[in-house]
Amino acid sequence: MDTSTEYNRVIGYCKDLFLKKTKDYGTAWRIMRPSSITDQLFIKAQRIRTLEVKKVSLVGEGILDEYVGIVNYCIIAMMQLELPEEASNELDYSFVDEKYAEKVNETRDLMFAKNHDYGEAWRDMRISSLTDLILMKLHRVKQIEDNNGQTIVSEGLKANYQDMLNYAVFALIKMGLAEQN
Repeated sequence: MDTSTEYNRVIGYCKDLFLKKTKDYGTAWRIMRPSSITDQLFIKAQRIRTLEVKKVSLVGEGILDEYVGIVNYCIIAMMQLELPEEASNELDYSFVDEKYAEKVNETRDLMFAKNHDYGEAWRDMRISSLTDLILMKLHRVKQIEDNNGQTIVSEGLKANYQDMLNYAVFALIKMGLAEQN
């Protein structure tokens, strides 16, 4: 398979789960402030790192599930960044579906541009390195949030969420999710 096909299959799996949860729970995530989404992402990435080290999960969900969560929370974060605070907490299902696709398309385009320049170096990386890159990006996001969104020369929040989403998709591809779906 090529990267485009693998990426689309992984995203298809993540989106299907996200939309099913949207039918079950609505858009309860709208209540979360950006810093809370960042902390949720941090919890997931830190759990992956812990599982990579300990090699045992005592609560059932494994590393693959946590990477899927990172993909979906990055999408939530990007949606929250552009929605006005006064927007309703309950968003229409079709609007969420459309926004999910929009955020994925923007992020996939970024991935292809970077893959062109980096020559798909991620294929030779360890999954644990992708975890560490996500954790590093989360520390950057926390710093940007602590600075009230202000940066001097660094990329902003959206670019960091996009990078984390792409790292999580790469990990899921490397774990074989694209071949299962």
